[in-house]
Amino acid sequence: MARSAGRKADSAPPAANWPRPEEPERFVASAEQYLAMYREMVLIRRFEERAGQLYGMGQIGGFCHLYIGQEAVVVGMQAELQKGDSIITGYRDHGHMLACGIPARAVMAELTGRAAGISGGKGGSMHMFSVEHGFYGGHGIVAAQVPLGTGLAFAHKYKGDGHIAVTYFGDGASNQGQVYESFNMAELWSLPVIFIIENNQYAMGTSVNRASSEDQLYRRGESFRVPGLQVDGMDVLAVRGAAKAAAEWVRDGKGPLLLEMKTYRYRGHSMSDPAKYRSREEVQAMRENSDPIERLKKELLEAGHADEAALKAIDREVRDEVADAADFALDAPEPDLAELHTDVLLGRY
Repeated sequence: MARSAGRKADSAPPAANWPRPEEPERFVASAEQYLAMYREMVLIRRFEERAGQLYGMGQIGGFCHLYIGQEAVVVGMQAELQKGDSIITGYRDHGHMLACGIPARAVMAELTGRAAGISGGKGGSMHMFSVEHGFYGGHGIVAAQVPLGTGLAFAHKYKGDGHIAVTYFGDGASNQGQVYESFNMAELWSLPVIFIIENNQYAMGTSVNRASSEDQLYRRGESFRVPGLQVDGMDVLAVRGAAKAAAEWVRDGKGPLLLEMKTYRYRGHSMSDPAKYRSREEVQAMRENSDPIERLKKELLEAGHADEAALKAIDREVRDEVADAADFALDAPEPDLAELHTDVLLGRY
């Protein structure tokens, strides 16, 4: 017994005394920043609504995963990144592309499989890509982007370019083994990567509480000494404050950081999902009490940064931009038949 007790004492885990960031402060925005974030979130919301309509009309094939409800996450994060940073995500990627500055026309044309799309009409909803904008996909395999994002961070460190990689994935993907291999490598090599879990509460149709034995997902990196923070992903200013702190931490060479964004998707997992695993009352309560756009709108008005007329003008402008993107996409030609034989083997970027 004494020997056994001695072994247990010798193998006791070390105290969690590795460096970790302070809890981030909510971002204090100027009037210009408030309006820019508001417009970006409205653009993503209206774009996704239109994409849903086109899918229902049969103009978008395959799967289509909408980002409605989660807009604050990517808008708040991207606002604190620099040109040259790398972004990678899963298949719910339209909002990420728009937040990276990719024109709505190019994204909508890709959704409809047109040659004018950002990936030439070959990627569709789930597999968009743009090196020019630092966007490395849309990935259809659950959690496949996590090791790839870790590799992007390795490339930044190897080149010493001062840039960072931001790797988005969902609460369902957080249970995949390759995520933990990535955490381990990232911490061992002190890679400049921010891992972002967009916890929208449901992995396809399964609640995070039923699918994850540890549902406080910001703790997932602790056994690898990757510090984590939990953020209100329905509050764009909370997200931006966390993004600012995370980017500074990672750029300073302190290694990887994990952010759990507590958010919520209003639609089903994809357009083919009727979402019967949750009640209408639950969704309505989130819309009424936590909607990220309405939340920011209220703050804008109370702070006197804009009035109702100015915000309605922004909404009209965005609706016109999305309508133009849809018209452009539907009028654009499909890829030439010869394109079937291109992009099969890839050289170097």
